[in-house]
Order: sequence, then C-alpha cells, then structure tokens
Amino acid sequence: MIEPVNAEEFVAQPERRKPEQFQFVKFRIEDGVARMTLNRPEHNLLNEAMLREIADGITTAGERDDVKLIVVDSACKVFCGGIDVGEYTSQRVFQMLDAFHGVFSGMLQVGKPVVCVVNGPAIGGGAELAMVCDLVYTAEAASWGFPEIKLGCYPPVAVTALAALVGQKRAADLILTGRSITGQEAANIGLANRALPEAEVWSAVEESVRQLSLLSSAVLAITKKASYVWNAMHFDKGLARAEKIYLDELMKTEDVQEGIKAFLEKRQPAWKGK
Repeated sequence: MIEPVNAEEFVAQPERRKPEQFQFVKFRIEDGVARMTLNRPEHNLLNEAMLREIADGITTAGERDDVKLIVVDSACKVFCGGIDVGEYTSQRVFQMLDAFHGVFSGMLQVGKPVVCVVNGPAIGGGAELAMVCDLVYTAEAASWGFPEIKLGCYPPVAVTALAALVGQKRAADLILTGRSITGQEAANIGLANRALPEAEVWSAVEESVRQLSLLSSAVLAITKKASYVWNAMHFDKGLARAEKIYLDELMKTEDVQEGIKAFLEKRQPAWKGK
C-alpha cells in the first residue's frame, strides 16, 4: 500500500463496509463481473463516504475468486462531477485526501482489469477516477476536465499521472487552464480508449467484457501487474509528493480557502496571491 502523507494527522481508518451497506455505490456481481455503479444524484459528487465505498468495492471485488473484472459506470446523467466542495474544507482535507488516496491505490493494486464507462461529464476527481481505469469508453459528447485551478487548488492524481498518458504539454494545458474537452478529444489524446456515440457506448463495453471474460483470470492479474510495474513505481512516489505539497503548502494559502468559498457562494474569487 502507498503510505499516506502526514499519516499521524489522518483519522483512524473506518472498518471496511460490506457492499450491502453501500449508500452511494450499487455493487453487484454478474457472470464473473463486479459492476460498480456510482449513484449519488444528481452529479455523483464524491464525498468521503462515497470514496470509501468505491475503495471498499474495489477491494471486495479484488478478493473474490469468482470475479474476473470490474466495470465502473454511473446511474446519473453525469459520470462524476468531482469532489463535493462543500466537504472540502481545511478541517476535512486530511480525511478527504485519505479517502481519495484509497480509491486510486486500490485501482492500481487490484488484480482485475477495471473497465470504465463515461456516459456523461467527468469533471475533476471524476476525470481522475476514469483516467486510472484500465479500459475507458466514453461518449463522444461527454465533457472531461480538471477545473480545480479555478477554485485555487490542483488535482493530485492528474498532476502526478496525466503527463504519462497524454504528454507534458497537453497535461499542462488541461491542468493549468482548467478547460474542458469532449470525450472524442479525450480519446484522441489518450485519456480514454474509445469515444463513441452515446447510444453505442454500452455495446462496445459489453463486447470488451465478453472478450475479457474468455481469458484466464490468473493471467489477466499477472499481466496487469507486470504492465503497471514502471508506472506504479513512479505513481506511488509522485502521488505522495503531490499530496504533501497539497497539505503542507497549498492548504496553507489564503487563496485556496477563497476559491472554495467563492465557488460555494457562486461568485468570482478575489485572489490575493498568497
């Protein structure tokens, strides 16, 4: 496991939830496929409880011998609108980062391929969630973006791993400007595997699931592990460093608090540059 930054400041880990206890994630197993459906209307905003459920669902699926792969999708028109900003205060940031960390650590470590279905907007933490999945199918018109810079902060996973997927210049463009792109552009630059018309996304996903289901679960797990050796080494260290900067430097600025406050008050932030 990746060691959390400033571990002494994180609260004690809650007990793992069982899928039947989940409130925001629908978890079911069908024909060797663990299906995890994000279900926090209207925009699947990620609060701590939802992040814990996603991480617990991944862990549960990873431990099941009858599960060969995992599919992550959404019950809402929005795939995921990112972090619930209302929870993201200086008093809550340690718990939120810890929960966020658990999801991405689990995604990298689980010995099952993870297939992601982006049916609608994937914003901020939602785009980060999708980008670390193994196979990503997106609707052509779905919007993708990392708008955190507009709130006075940055996306920890994207600053760590996005350049490896899309190249340094494209990553800088998306992270520093906070602009949105379409699902088609996300596929063109390597954020997603395929972009399709919305009506065709699920048929492509199910064909991929069918093909993966014909393969050896043991070989799939070993191959995934081998494929991520290089990236995992750098991701572990990079994410730990990005989180440390986030906690020790970013969260101590006045502007990050102003950005969050302005967002919640639906006004333009008044930056102080400090």
